[in-house]
Amino acid sequence: MHIVTGGGTGIGRAIALALHARGEQVLAIGRRRAPLDDLAAASGGGIAVLSCDHSAPADVRKLVEAVDGPVTGLVHCAGGNPAIGRPDPTSLDEEKALLDETIAGNLTSAALTVTALRPLMPTGASIVLYGSIAAEHGVGYYGPAKAAVASYAVGLAAALGPQDIRVNCISPGYIADTEFFGPGLDADRAEQLRRQTAIGRNGTPDDAVALTLFLLSPESRHLTGQNLHLNGGAFTTR
Repeated sequence: MHIVTGGGTGIGRAIALALHARGEQVLAIGRRRAPLDDLAAASGGGIAVLSCDHSAPADVRKLVEAVDGPVTGLVHCAGGNPAIGRPDPTSLDEEKALLDETIAGNLTSAALTVTALRPLMPTGASIVLYGSIAAEHGVGYYGPAKAAVASYAVGLAAALGPQDIRVNCISPGYIADTEFFGPGLDADRAEQLRRQTAIGRNGTPDDAVALTLFLLSPESRHLTGQNLHLNGGAFTTR
């Protein structure tokens, strides 16, 4: 079984559909029921769906109960930037609430999900966590939260390596045709982001699908503990 969190929309949805098209058993998870129902319908009922808040231990326990069979692949796309579209905090209490929500939705959700599902993962399984280019640019609390996810992947890879379970992180730049920015990204900003890439185009969910499927496959069997930047050259490392 492959589990895809954040599976109702955007990158997660595209990954779930691609895995299903390959004949894999897929459980897609998200917080909102309507997008999950749409996904199930789009797959002809072939993709199982479950509503879950990955930062809530009780919900994650229900997830484990819903799993049927060993988990050979886990893709954690759940997360986001709750500051988008909201007014800036005006008090310490509001500031802390935003910080807590951002950490919970990104790092806590990844840690609880992996911890809960780890006993169900056999030798040779693969975990793919999703970070962000924001970790390199220091975007509010979202950037540090995603930097923590990438760091978590490194430590997790070392811990699970002896069981031949691989862990990698994908950190995308701007991916078009997703709900990440909601109504907050206009055409001018999308064009600005396009110009920041080396190849002159913004990413698409299909770009993320291709890399994710590779990391889940045996072809990447010697690749673990890495943070792979998927951004068309908008941010580069060496």
